[in-house]
Formats: sequence, structure tokens, C-alpha cells
Amino acid sequence: MMRLAMTSRTIRRRPLIVIADVSGSMERYAEMLLYFTHAARDRFGHLEAFVFSTRLTRITRELRRRKPADAIAAVAEHVHDWSGGTQIGTAISVFNREWSRRVCRGRPVALVISDGWDRGDPAILSDAMERLHRTVFRTVWLNPLAGRPGFAPETRGMQAALPYVDDFLAAATLRDLRTLVRLLESVGTH
Repeated sequence: MMRLAMTSRTIRRRPLIVIADVSGSMERYAEMLLYFTHAARDRFGHLEAFVFSTRLTRITRELRRRKPADAIAAVAEHVHDWSGGTQIGTAISVFNREWSRRVCRGRPVALVISDGWDRGDPAILSDAMERLHRTVFRTVWLNPLAGRPGFAPETRGMQAALPYVDDFLAAATLRDLRTLVRLLESVGTH
């Protein structure tokens, strides 16, 4: 009898969806986090990326540029509400309504990057986060302020979103981003 060669099961990483706040309060962190998103595209495979301030903008195509600086420049050209006000609930609602069915195949991990300062109705944010949480495998919220001593997620936006967040992490330093990468590598396969 011939011996059958057994092949090992191919492990694929879960798709990654990034929804990042580029409003005025996030301006100091936005560029670093977009560089991280560009690098994550290469490391984690399939990635869909969106940014928001007062409206949601898909930036997946712009991030496909080979050089990170070129990709970030293309994003800056494409996004018209950079450093504006913040409408987190509205942006995530638009994602759920217009993009979720197209990009949430394979039960992705969703990264929401925001400080939680929201000018919108907390009920809209709560409803949007609940729907997003049902659609994805895991919801990770990155808050650049979370690493500060004495920080507590007390804004109305954070209070509305937290019940639907699996992991709440800081995102202001390279050490914070290393923690995120370890988390994504541990949950990112299927």
C-alpha cells in the first residue's frame, strides 16, 4: 500500500477591519496609527481600513501604496474632514449599513481607534457598536489616552461603547502597539 501524505491544515489569519478616528482630538496620534495600519496590512493579510471625523471614508485603496509615507499622503488627500468634529456613532452606523456585508466575511477582528470623545448621541453609538460586535469575531478598542496614569473611560462615548468591546487597550506608544500585535496574533486565526 502507498503511504498517503498528510497535509497540515492551512491556518489563515482573520481579516482585520480598522475604523480610526482622525478628528481634532486624535490629531497627535492619527499619523502614527495610520503608519501602524499600513504595516498591519502586510503582516496580517486582508485588511479594510476606514477613517472618520464627521463622516466615514474608506482608505483601503490608499493604503495599498508600497511606501508608507506615500500611503499616508494619499490618505490625507482623500479624507476631507481631517481634524473635524467627532461623530463616532454615526460613522460606525454608516459602516454597518454600507460596508459591513461587503467586508465582514470570515468573521474579522474589528479595531476601533478613538479617544471616545463623541459629539453625537450616545444611544446611536451604543446601537452601532452592538451591531458591529454581532458582525465581527472580536471588537478591539484602542484609546491613546488609556495608558495615562489615572485614566478612566468616563466620556459618554466610551461609556456607550464599552459594553460591546472585547478588548480595551492603550494606543499611544510603540509598547502599546506591540501589545496589540500580540493580541491580534493570538486571536487572528481561523
